[in-house]
Amino acid sequence: MFAFLRPLCLKRGLAGLLVLAFSVGVLAQSAATGLTGTLKKAFDSGAVTLGYREASIPFSYISARGEPMGYAIDICRAIVDAMGVAVDRELLIKWRPVTAESRITAVTSGEIDLECGSTTSNLERQKQVAFSPTTFVSGSKLMVKKGSAIKSFRDLVGQRVVVAGGTTGEKAMRSLSEKFKLKLNFVVATDYAEAFAALAADKADAFATDDVLLYGLLAQNKAQANYTVVGEFLSYDPYGIMYRKGDPPMAALVAKTFSTLAEEGELERLYTRWFLKRLPSGVSIDLPMSPQLGTIIQMMVQKPE
Repeated sequence: MFAFLRPLCLKRGLAGLLVLAFSVGVLAQSAATGLTGTLKKAFDSGAVTLGYREASIPFSYISARGEPMGYAIDICRAIVDAMGVAVDRELLIKWRPVTAESRITAVTSGEIDLECGSTTSNLERQKQVAFSPTTFVSGSKLMVKKGSAIKSFRDLVGQRVVVAGGTTGEKAMRSLSEKFKLKLNFVVATDYAEAFAALAADKADAFATDDVLLYGLLAQNKAQANYTVVGEFLSYDPYGIMYRKGDPPMAALVAKTFSTLAEEGELERLYTRWFLKRLPSGVSIDLPMSPQLGTIIQMMVQKPE
């Protein structure tokens, strides 16, 4: 069931840039003839369905008013703006909650058109879905209560580790447990909020997932005094926006949207808003942009010689 339905105003600030970017070329199509895939679906229905996460802070989560918000949500709104320009029609945004385990199927089945969360783009997933250019670079680490003897994954022998089911964090921990004979006892949660609650309730000794999500949960719950993030990176996780595979016009639109956002400095502004300024909870994650992500954004701007 759709949680929300709200109109998209194509006159918002960024949309003006996208109008210019898409006014010429195959993407600036003004009628149903010639449209295919996701763009045709959007034209025919007058709407785009966005999948969101409920606790992937600060990428995609629920505001105090019960609406999706976050860094990935804002990027998806820009993509929908570009889609509206491409089909020459004002589009509505429909919202659909997804989980780590349901998100890929939701894209491939057509239940959602874009997945706006904290999903790692890897070769295994790229066999099923397409990904936007990289939106963030992260890696799995461990959260423990302050005073814990756990400082690294090597201290986890026989311990209880909570993970969110269907995530790269779960896969990384299971691989490490087997490789290093850690004999971990896994507690599998449905989402990150549930995993954090399990750690808080002493149902687990450590919580493993991407470091930025751990910092986001600490900021949202104002829990920095009681928990800490420890250890080395256990995985490499470049995030992206998911959409359906085998849709060249949609792939071109997404790539061009990212290029425009990067060229106009909008990606850096969005990063500053969600990672360096105060979140609605009143606490900042205070996580400067990594050199890797900075380089990726610069490459989006570079024109081929």
